[in-house]
Amino acid sequence: MLQLLANAHVFAPEDLGIRQVLIGNGRVLGFLNDPDDVSVPGLFVTDLAGQRVLPGLIDGHAHITGGGGESGFSSRVPPVPLSQFTSAGVSTVVGVLGTDDTTRDTRSLVATAYALREQGLSAWCHTGGYHVPPVTLTGSVRDDIVFIDPVIGVGELAVSDHRSSQPTLDELLRIASDVHVAGLITGKAGILHLHLGDGARGLAVIRKALSQTELPARVFNPTHVNRRRALFSEAIELASNGVVIDVTAFPVDDADDAIPAHEALMQYLGSAAPRGNITISSDGGGCLPVFNEDGEIVQMETGSPASLALTLKTLLDGGAKLADVAPAFTSNPARLLRLHRKGGLQPGKDADLIVLNDNNGIADVMLAGKWHVRHGQQLLFGKFEKEFSD
Repeated sequence: MLQLLANAHVFAPEDLGIRQVLIGNGRVLGFLNDPDDVSVPGLFVTDLAGQRVLPGLIDGHAHITGGGGESGFSSRVPPVPLSQFTSAGVSTVVGVLGTDDTTRDTRSLVATAYALREQGLSAWCHTGGYHVPPVTLTGSVRDDIVFIDPVIGVGELAVSDHRSSQPTLDELLRIASDVHVAGLITGKAGILHLHLGDGARGLAVIRKALSQTELPARVFNPTHVNRRRALFSEAIELASNGVVIDVTAFPVDDADDAIPAHEALMQYLGSAAPRGNITISSDGGGCLPVFNEDGEIVQMETGSPASLALTLKTLLDGGAKLADVAPAFTSNPARLLRLHRKGGLQPGKDADLIVLNDNNGIADVMLAGKWHVRHGQQLLFGKFEKEFSD
């Protein structure tokens, strides 16, 4: 079905002004200057009356099979259903394993990515988890990336964290080189997605890797870099040297040393670091634990994809310009992940988009030309969502 989104204020993510967006076969076909410029039998026209339209959000770090498991088997978080992503404006997700790469594995991660694809969401994943050697499907990091379609990198491999396997620099470099070569062979992302804990070593291992090897900076992709203010300062310096850093949209209390995602992004944009070297992800489905000095959980919350939409709204409510902040949610992760049809609203790209309401919330969500949310109402759900909710 051909569709025309008339009178849309398009952020692609750059501000294109009012455009008429022609959509067909799940793609953006082009822009028209006037809605009367096209006359096609059966054309379905939606007049957006000047509402802001931007690419669907790309969540580069979510526990699609569920995270947790650090406080007994009952603490394993269940898988994240489709509507939790789409209601938050997420059209593309990358799944990861975390602390528990024992009772969860790459097989289930790949299967869940395929299941989300069948339900309309664009989904990929990383192989491995927190620990070394990485948990793989084929027995080889390189083979997983080369031969398994949804697998685009390794992660989240933990460093500077008491839950990590305390990998040596040599171990990390061997994995990073396998990831890099697999990316060259396939054209996939080929990144090592690194979980950063609270440890004092911070990002030292990445600095050593860059100073002692020929590996490109883009291979190393640290996440949770806003969990400590000093760590974020380190991360900005790395970003200035070519590393793409990932901020997590987790809740932050006033007493915490962490930086809220919206504040971190504005601090980053005020620095001299390249604007394309920062992304924001949700950690949806992941465990957000608080540990005591013995490494035991004393409190646990769960990450949600909704944190991305909330972060975007907070930025806009605070006066940030949409064209300035949207790339961290859209075109920046698309470039890092080498998802060439994602992250923009240009002709030939997938018709994944969200429409913002006057309160900077999400009014509508379209995935591959199909509405999943309209006027704030969820239209499409995952296969078993309603059965379980009833």
